[in-house]
Amino acid sequence: MEKPKPDNVVYSETQGYHSHLLPYATNVGAPVIKVDDLVAWKARGIHNVNKELEQKFNELRAQYQNLIEEYQNNELVYNAKFSFEPVIGETYHLYLGNDGRPFLSLISPQEWDKEFLGTFSLNSDKKWIALHKNTTDRYV
Repeated sequence: MEKPKPDNVVYSETQGYHSHLLPYATNVGAPVIKVDDLVAWKARGIHNVNKELEQKFNELRAQYQNLIEEYQNNELVYNAKFSFEPVIGETYHLYLGNDGRPFLSLISPQEWDKEFLGTFSLNSDKKWIALHKNTTDRYV
């Protein structure tokens, strides 16, 4: 019967002494093989990715809100009554008419005693940009 080998000796029945072939250290003086704590690494990664995705989501939400506001402004002004062709870059004022429909005018709110809805300017893309809005009104 063969004498048992000590635990610190790397021996295999098929390969014999093969510690020099192994990809890790096998003697007592070798550094300790320590498994990294991947749970903490994953948690930090998840936290960082979620933070970045939340920031992008909030940016998209803000862009969406701005787009909705632009759409509502354009719908309001384009559905208003006016009997002239607006000039790009000019400032126009929106008022509530006697019939309950909004109308567009060149007259400023300081010069007229009508229910003021907002001040708008037409840009080169034919979009109405709100310069000032009366937020207390139901049309704005």
